[in-house]
Amino acid sequence: MATKKRTLKASTKNDLITYAMLAVMFVLVQILTATGNISNLFEGLLVPLCTYSIMAVSLNLVVGILGDLSLGHAGFMCVGAYASAFFSVTFEDMIQPDWFRFLLALILGGVCAGLAGLLIGIPVLRLKGDYLAIVTLAFGEIIKNIVSILYVGIDENGLHVSMQNTSALGLTENGRVIIKGALGITGTPRDSTFLIGFLMLLITVFVSLNLIHSRTGRAVMSIRDNRIAAESVGINITKYKLVVFTVSAFFAGIAGVLYAHNLSSLTATTKNFGYNMSITILVFVVLGGIGSTRGSIIAAIILTALPELLRGMDSYRMLIYSIVLILMMLANNNEKINLFKEKISIMNLLQNKKRGNRLDKEANS
Repeated sequence: MATKKRTLKASTKNDLITYAMLAVMFVLVQILTATGNISNLFEGLLVPLCTYSIMAVSLNLVVGILGDLSLGHAGFMCVGAYASAFFSVTFEDMIQPDWFRFLLALILGGVCAGLAGLLIGIPVLRLKGDYLAIVTLAFGEIIKNIVSILYVGIDENGLHVSMQNTSALGLTENGRVIIKGALGITGTPRDSTFLIGFLMLLITVFVSLNLIHSRTGRAVMSIRDNRIAAESVGINITKYKLVVFTVSAFFAGIAGVLYAHNLSSLTATTKNFGYNMSITILVFVVLGGIGSTRGSIIAAIILTALPELLRGMDSYRMLIYSIVLILMMLANNNEKINLFKEKISIMNLLQNKKRGNRLDKEANS
């Protein structure tokens, strides 16, 4: 019982450090904004930093906690982005105030992405390893290509959908085209702000950490560590994997909503929602330390901000970015650094043990 309490205290302490880091970041940004010491470039990066941090934390649930390799995370982001943008453009004049409409868009985008994760996860999560990675990669590309050829319009007769062109929609004179194939959606309200993005990141971290420490999280980690042993004690592997996959997809959809409402136009290009985006998010998770929520956030912030901050050095920008990637990878896999981390962990455990023994003696006396 005492060991369990000490382990619980250690995990709680680690979670509090993560929340404290987020609080310090938020306060620092607010101070810089209030004093006018923040540049226009960095101010424009605030919402994307929150967006990619949410993507990294949500993917970490699948890659780090579940132990499966997913390469289609950008597909869920695309579902959330397009669903929410379509909703906001359609009901921009009907639903007021703006914050309420955006709240509904956040819920809609997250739910649509979560449903997509559920539907895809039912057949896909029976696979593992390279097969799972290939199928999720294919899913992401299928979603991107479908929305690139999708035309959706609305008039007094309702919705009209086509995969040919706008004239095939058959709209009346009062109708309007909302999704325009490769041109995407234009005129999306720019409702995303740093405050909303930070709140969504905080909620994502809170749900993620609580899921990890819950009974479901322990079952999922047992599946990751030894699938056969977990199955032998009666753990429903498909069920728990599906829960994590759906939750991860839901928050990827939330990130997509923030992304879509930070731009005036939305297109499903390879850079936005394709293979490259999925790999970028995976890089955040790997370099931040697989299974580390705090590390995923730090890596997402550094690797998102760095290319933009170095934009003035056109000739050396990507070279410096590549060097930083290599250094982070080496540092994350360095034996001496890992040994130092282990020593710190052992020291913390010994201190907790001594504290626990002292408390036990005081209780017995």
